[in-house]
Amino acid sequence: MKINKVDHVFFDLDHTLWDFDKNSALTFEKIFEMNQIDLNLSEFLEIYVPRNLYYWKLYREDKIDKQSLRFKRLDDVFKQLGAKVKTRMIYKLSEDYIAHLSNYNHLFEGTIEILDYLKPNYKLHIITNGFKEVQYGKLNNANIIHYFETVTNSEMVGVKKPNPKIFNHALDQARARPDNSLMIGDNYEADILGALQLGFDAICFNYHKDPLVNGVKYVDNLIDLKRYL
Repeated sequence: MKINKVDHVFFDLDHTLWDFDKNSALTFEKIFEMNQIDLNLSEFLEIYVPRNLYYWKLYREDKIDKQSLRFKRLDDVFKQLGAKVKTRMIYKLSEDYIAHLSNYNHLFEGTIEILDYLKPNYKLHIITNGFKEVQYGKLNNANIIHYFETVTNSEMVGVKKPNPKIFNHALDQARARPDNSLMIGDNYEADILGALQLGFDAICFNYHKDPLVNGVKYVDNLIDLKRYL
């Protein structure tokens, strides 16, 4: 069913357009080689991925700061694997990870096609909780920044999705209103619920096949957004 009266489409970036898991894995492969860290990458990622999500949730809720997130998500994994990695090296790995992450720019299947489809008829925008120093690098290096009229980053606002302040800031930048805006993202709590509570319409990019609240619009593939827009 088509959604009417939408003029502005806001996208999340990581896990929605930019394939964070694939790019992150390639980054770890690179920095482990650089720093001579001899670990099985698959075993590392099996523990790291859920720990990273856990610490990002704490970060969204302002329960930890950025530096703690970057350190603890690595320290936890090394400890669980029984790997003796010095504190100094963990800090170096956390810095190397940020430095190299935006060098890998795999996008989800259908990203370019759907952006090309939407661009002539809608004003497109980004709202992201990711760190400001890497988000513009991702958009530039993936060659998609030109699709977007505005980019709103949580660090420029001082709060993170689902805080209404970041959505209001994005609306102000875009000169949009909630009733003519649509949010598309993968995270139900941060993207979908945050937007719906402010009066946006919202579509969940549910590539991870998580159970969703009844009535929430969703797609499994980005190109399926054509059903709604």
